[in-house]
Amino acid sequence: MKRVAFITGGTRGIGFGIAIQLAKAGFDLAVNGMRPEEAVQAALDELKSLGAGVIYCRGSIASAADRENMIHNIKAHYGALHVLVNNAGMAPRERRDILEATEESYDEVMTTNLKGCYFLTQQAANWMIAQKKSDESFSGCIINITSMSATVASVNRGEYCLAKAGLSMATQLFAVRLGEFNIPVYEVRPGIIRTDMTAGVKEKYDKLINEGLCVQQRWGEPADVGRAVAALAKGDFPYSTGQVVMVDGGLTIPRL
Repeated sequence: MKRVAFITGGTRGIGFGIAIQLAKAGFDLAVNGMRPEEAVQAALDELKSLGAGVIYCRGSIASAADRENMIHNIKAHYGALHVLVNNAGMAPRERRDILEATEESYDEVMTTNLKGCYFLTQQAANWMIAQKKSDESFSGCIINITSMSATVASVNRGEYCLAKAGLSMATQLFAVRLGEFNIPVYEVRPGIIRTDMTAGVKEKYDKLINEGLCVQQRWGEPADVGRAVAALAKGDFPYSTGQVVMVDGGLTIPRL
């Protein structure tokens, strides 16, 4: 039986890049998104063309009922879950200075990007523990996709930075809690990645990258993140639980 990976926000951008690499690595997939299935069918078909079994789990990770339904659908279809990739997230609908930010935006971003991931991880972790107890050979892991914004301050989207910093701590918390079950938990921290989320700031970052913002003078691509996730999911870093894998082209290296 092939191992099963569940990728939230897996039909576009970084999440789709991750799903492609996991399909190439031999995983069957459960892919989450918010759009109707017919709107993401091309993405699902591409993943299937790589040899993966694929199911679509529509819903919002911010919703407890949706999280429950997604886990139920994976159990019903595959009967197992080996890898959870917490990738789904949102930017503030409107970037505002932290002196003018609204509670509504804060609540929406934090509920989706942190609370939703936290409690989805709780559900998946308990299922993985049960699988481990019933089969000692079970091999699972959890991978959280955060952002350089976990440590790099952007005062016009403070709620996003706080959510990613919180998810970074959640990685450590679950790594410690799941250590006794040998279920590693990792954090992958992307830098500036070319996706639909960054399309609106392309000119700004084109200029900054050309001026040396990153050590490697190019945009990151979803495949860059996907390859890092696939290496972790395959078990290539079994003794590195709780660690951060930077995928930022050297942007966050302190330089003079």
